[in-house]
Amino acid sequence: MLELILNIIQNYGAWAYSILFLIIFAETGFVVTPFLPGDSLVFAVGALAASGSLNVSWLFILLGAAAVLGNVINYQIGRFIGPKIFLKENIRFLNKEYLERTHQFYEKHGGKVIIISRFVPILRTFAPFVAGVGKMTYQRFLIYNLIGGISWIGLFLFGGFYFGNIPLVKQNFSLVILAIILISILPAVLHSFRRRDSQKI
Repeated sequence: MLELILNIIQNYGAWAYSILFLIIFAETGFVVTPFLPGDSLVFAVGALAASGSLNVSWLFILLGAAAVLGNVINYQIGRFIGPKIFLKENIRFLNKEYLERTHQFYEKHGGKVIIISRFVPILRTFAPFVAGVGKMTYQRFLIYNLIGGISWIGLFLFGGFYFGNIPLVKQNFSLVILAIILISILPAVLHSFRRRDSQKI
């Protein structure tokens, strides 16, 4: 999918910016699209920008906006439909008590979750939705959303821009992209194993 997207970008000129905006917006804005590339795509377009194919300043502005707006939409969707799901009487394991616990958790730890989840694929798609379900205070959500979204785009975009065209990286670009993906999901995998071990104890 990443190679297909990069081919489209290289062939569509100025439309590439719109395509990239929509991909990042969808990956962060809709719970059903966590499969879209995020970290690897932003790093790759950063490398393309370094070669002169794209303008890195415009990319930073547009992709940063896409990341922030996507999370806002995802949060609003969670806030709108979440309580309706939790309060249905025919759903045994979802009730008002769990909704209140989620709210308390996000009021206490939501800022860290919103920022850290930006750097973990799949989790970054679900975190704003759950924040909305748990009715995390919107002002707090927006502040951490801005910090997380801009930091995420900046790190991978400028990482690709400054390091993506180093000969060693360029010659092994597929391996570098794979490494980025593996490093991104590593925290979630380690957390899963730790939780499984603690449950065994």
